Amino acid sequence: MTIVIKNALVFSGVDFQKKDILIQDGKIDTVGISIPCDGVDSVFFADGKYLIPGFVDVHVHLREPGFSYKETIRTGTLAAASAGYTAVCPMPNLNPPPDSAQHLKAQTDIIKRDAVIGVYPFATITKGRTGRGELVDFESMQDTAIGFSDDGCGVQEEADMKKAMAECARLGKIISAHCEVNELLRGGYIHEGEYAREHGHRGICSESEWAQIERDCRLAEQTGCRYHVCHISTKESVEIIRQAKRRGVKVTCETAPHYLTLCDMDLQEDGRFKMNPPLRAKEDKAALIAGVLDGTVDVIATDHAPHSAAEKAKGLAGSAMGIVGLETAFPVLYTKLVKTGVMTLEKLIEMMAVRPREIFGLPGGKIAQGEAADLALLDLNKKWTVQPEKFLSKGRATPFEGWEVYGKNVLTICKGEVVYEAL
Repeated sequence: MTIVIKNALVFSGVDFQKKDILIQDGKIDTVGISIPCDGVDSVFFADGKYLIPGFVDVHVHLREPGFSYKETIRTGTLAAASAGYTAVCPMPNLNPPPDSAQHLKAQTDIIKRDAVIGVYPFATITKGRTGRGELVDFESMQDTAIGFSDDGCGVQEEADMKKAMAECARLGKIISAHCEVNELLRGGYIHEGEYAREHGHRGICSESEWAQIERDCRLAEQTGCRYHVCHISTKESVEIIRQAKRRGVKVTCETAPHYLTLCDMDLQEDGRFKMNPPLRAKEDKAALIAGVLDGTVDVIATDHAPHSAAEKAKGLAGSAMGIVGLETAFPVLYTKLVKTGVMTLEKLIEMMAVRPREIFGLPGGKIAQGEAADLALLDLNKKWTVQPEKFLSKGRATPFEGWEVYGKNVLTICKGEVVYEAL
């Protein structure tokens, strides 16, 4: 298939330049001026909209196999494509969990059948994804899994994590860690802060996150493992990772849009504000933004975690942990951080489209001749209201419901094929 995109503001890696793009055989053939349209299959007139490498989300939950009533690989990737994502990395909170080559194949078979964009799954670290006990056979899954994670559970024993890191270092694979010390949770379900005290809720202390990050950075330093920290939310986590990077530890990390735009004092008595880790204090939000700006925080991922309406209808105390995020991530961040001057558009695209590929070894990330044609076209002038009932995801729980935001993806091309169009 041949495609020409005319008069787009093309992301060069450092700025935007008005160009035409010719796509052929799944790759970018030409980036230039006045590319002829004769004989091509499709022509799209960008009219000054912004053409970027497709977004990559290295932390999503597609819920299949095992929980297709919450989301499927089909609905999750359709939602992602509509938002400008051309690759996602699903976490292993599944049934069966991908803790063996056979169980991982059960997932990849569905991916091959139903995914509309690139899907690169994580395998578990422990058998059963329990966070303790027997480790998986890493070598048997190294060619299929993008990395290894027990997301939803922290690996509790230091000896287990050290052994897992040593094996991943040997194989050249990455560990993407959900950091949580079980004994410090104490039945909490929102941040142990001002809102919890004022409203009589049980809190989750910040140490439950940062204590395990501190341990794991030390183990990564000892083993040489590439170590990626999931969804950091506390100021202490930012500083621990900042110092580890300065020591030369192979550590990277992600945070999520909700931690950069909300704090615990924005909570409402509604399950759409409940996720793990929880929304922290305003000081934590400020530290995360500072970490984004100085490069300590590498990636913005969504932790897209759909649940059924019934599971999210039980308030802060009783609802399941998790919110959806794919269809709101860029508009929320563009509106709240770029339009307000906190960060540049180029920095946001780097964190959502370029750095994830660099860290996890995924193709694309540049708009240049010979590169994979994984692209998104953004209309930054489009103003719209977040209405969950219009989501393509099965999930509807979002703290951004009702927000007026700017920025809408209007075209997604994955491997040279149009997978979403709203021009």
